Amino acid sequence: MSRAFLVVMDSLGIGGARDAGRFFNQDRPDTGANTLGHIAQYCAAGRAEEGRSGPLNIPTLEALGIGAALRAASDIDVPGLGRDPTGFWSVAHEVSLGKDTPSGHWELAGLPVPWDWHYFPDTRPSFDKQLVDQICGLGKIDGILGNCHASGTQIIEEFGALHMQVGFPICYTSADSVFQIAAHEDSFGLSRLYALCEAVAPLLHDVKVGRVIARPFTGNPDSGFTRTTNRKDYAITPPKPILTNWVQDAGRPVYAIGKIGDIFSMQGIDRVQKGDDAGLMEHLSTLVDEAEEGSLTFANFVEFDSLYGHRRDVSGYACALEWFDRAIGQILPKLRAGDLLILTADHGNDPSWSGTDHTREAVPVLCYGCGAGTAGHIAFADVAATVAKHLGVPAQGPGRSFL
Repeated sequence: MSRAFLVVMDSLGIGGARDAGRFFNQDRPDTGANTLGHIAQYCAAGRAEEGRSGPLNIPTLEALGIGAALRAASDIDVPGLGRDPTGFWSVAHEVSLGKDTPSGHWELAGLPVPWDWHYFPDTRPSFDKQLVDQICGLGKIDGILGNCHASGTQIIEEFGALHMQVGFPICYTSADSVFQIAAHEDSFGLSRLYALCEAVAPLLHDVKVGRVIARPFTGNPDSGFTRTTNRKDYAITPPKPILTNWVQDAGRPVYAIGKIGDIFSMQGIDRVQKGDDAGLMEHLSTLVDEAEEGSLTFANFVEFDSLYGHRRDVSGYACALEWFDRAIGQILPKLRAGDLLILTADHGNDPSWSGTDHTREAVPVLCYGCGAGTAGHIAFADVAATVAKHLGVPAQGPGRSFL
């Protein structure tokens, strides 16, 4: 019996989505967006020098095949990343009509989204009076702030001081199917924020809004406001069994790292570890040492997306990639014979692109523990089927194993 580790590098797209022209940031289609490719170009041109310098240096990911996957996905000219891979790599394409966390993760777990998500209009206000009244009634509050599309960091700068004065939560959305509520951990209260999100979530899930997200922050108007790691997602429960259910139903342990538990509403998950990405890497390393035979560990490293992609911070994203490359490079030699580790992504978030939202892209699928080679272009759902086959559990989704 062997183990499987499925690790999502949140938002690390490699361009080449076949339907990118159907998805937009502001008025610009995502055609040509390429998260990894453009970061590498910026680095090679000396345009990503904050906190780092020179060409993008990710030798572990290169050896696993990320450069080969990038070249297979798109014809972008990228200096570097030309190393011949020694791992097994592929390029995965999504069929769900979304470029967001639930769409990507559900499909990687074997379940393409079976409906169209509900999106809020990019207007002021974004939420109609009926919805606002329902939210106020559920939360026993007299009003909300925001009520628009916004960057999470920008909106707390805009409304943080007023929020602390009047006590109204800050409600906002994005190009994703999401309703976000930001509130101060002290003046509003973290438990009160969670309770509000939990009360509101069923109302929004009923109309197919994918997630309600609690976005707590701290600070004050003089020193500034900072979002904390106490974010919590209230996602729609997947309507059918997913990879985690398949494994758990076979009597195997399933461990979640990061926001995986929130994304899947704890379906098929035995234990969750949360924290910042540095802490999550320590949890992953510990599970590589200690997880039982036959177990699945499913991890998400979100800071590529939340701290750098949405904020259009190319240097920060490059720094995070180089850190991740070093850290995962220390973990790979600890894997046991028979283990399979898969590194992939759920969508793109090109930090060189217009707007502040995700980009529709293909993603790399990099495998360690199964020799060298490639399966070429595959489906997101094939990842779940491959993990299930490796663990010897029945797969119930549309995917097919690529190993």
